[in-house]
Amino acid sequence: MNLANTSRRTFVRGTIAGAAGLATLPTWAKPLGANGDVRVAVIGFKSRGSGHINSLLKIPGVRLVALCDVDSEVLDKKVAELAKKDIKVKTYKDYRECCADPEIDAITIATPNHSHTLIAMTGIANGKHVYVEKPVCHNMWEGRKLVEAAAIAEKKGLVVQHGMQRRSDLGWAAAVDYVKSGKIGKTTLSRGINYKARQSIGKLDAPIAPPATVDYKLWSAPRAELPVQRTKFHYDWHWQWPYGNGDIGNQGPHQLDVARWALDNPTVLPKRVMSFGGRWGYDDDGETANNQMAFYEYAEGAPLLFDNRGLPMKDMNWTKGFEPVYRINGKTSAPRIGNVIHCENGFVAEAKAYDNDGKSIEKFENFQDGPDHMLNFINSCREGKLIKDVLHVSHGYHAAALAHMANISYRLGKLVSNDEVKERLSNSKAALETFDHFVQNLVDNKIDPKAEQAQAGPWIEYDPKSEKFIGEFADEANKLAKGDYEKEFELPKIS
Repeated sequence: MNLANTSRRTFVRGTIAGAAGLATLPTWAKPLGANGDVRVAVIGFKSRGSGHINSLLKIPGVRLVALCDVDSEVLDKKVAELAKKDIKVKTYKDYRECCADPEIDAITIATPNHSHTLIAMTGIANGKHVYVEKPVCHNMWEGRKLVEAAAIAEKKGLVVQHGMQRRSDLGWAAAVDYVKSGKIGKTTLSRGINYKARQSIGKLDAPIAPPATVDYKLWSAPRAELPVQRTKFHYDWHWQWPYGNGDIGNQGPHQLDVARWALDNPTVLPKRVMSFGGRWGYDDDGETANNQMAFYEYAEGAPLLFDNRGLPMKDMNWTKGFEPVYRINGKTSAPRIGNVIHCENGFVAEAKAYDNDGKSIEKFENFQDGPDHMLNFINSCREGKLIKDVLHVSHGYHAAALAHMANISYRLGKLVSNDEVKERLSNSKAALETFDHFVQNLVDNKIDPKAEQAQAGPWIEYDPKSEKFIGEFADEANKLAKGDYEKEFELPKIS
């Protein structure tokens, strides 16, 4: 049954058309019970959402009842695939119609970043359990609104869970517990790493039309219908500010979340952050940095460092070799994508703990990238509450907000010399060592850092009580912390 053109009567039943004036959750929000079927709709599945579908179909008692996507080609292809498995689903183009369907208990969201929070809050407003992919928000302001909405939803038995699988990983839970035990001393630095090659997205002479199969207004949702300046419509939005957050906001939230977890989940955001980087090696239509580093200082406890590299190991050669490797203490290879927790008497790098000489002293089992993460969501839906606190969307907000804070500093930056960057990092030996490695990667790729300087942001200060940036750059930073919302696509007001 195709409900892409659901009747106007159904359309207005829920929180449709932006739902800016919504008052209360629907009466059908109720616990499902341990043995009840969970009826799920997946919204957005060109990429990550297909993984949602595969996971859901493996869980007993889950009924995939609907799919929603703004691209009719993507939608029709997936419906045909499911039909071969004798699975029939309702189909929707408009997320608002999908969320309004009372025959759906839960939604999962894997659309582009800029519509994550909007769809999640529309789902909450319609009494749905919500699973939202990382980053759970495209900016800090809407992320806080989502956390507030989730708190209201919890009181009515609704679950709002983030999509960061490591929080369901038994291996990382054991590694974090090991750090907290103090066996290798006090934590001195929590490091997140993402070395993932990102080639040029190309440079168009003029904007092009969106794919004919895409409802571009619905795709744009809270953003204006801007000219399309990319050939890979369904992916390269990651590197354009109106929709994406660069790799620090794409892959980054996974590692930023673990880095924060290792610091015992600070309940407030850092008191200040500084980020620098650039888009080196090519001239294209991407806007975000391909190499970027951020350093965060909390009011209490150890600092956090995030190191992102998108260039190859050397010679701008994308076919031979790999991305660079950072060596801890100049010896032990850090993961190319992962975390390192530095302590006084050693460090944890992914599945192993080491002493300061790089000798392995402990191994953690069950490092499987959280295979039960979706199952945990479904079990929470049945319970009418989260079965684990670490699954709460607030953790997703903190991880996303760390990425957003770094991007805000970077976007407020200017081109400066290496010496000026070092001056801003002078209080941290680890940051200076990482910076030297960062610069060497540029040199190895035949980029002259003196001629092509880094864009370095200022140290921007943050007040966790008011949840506002303060100090010299407060006005500019607070403006970047909130996006623009088109009429009809404002965030719902939930009470």
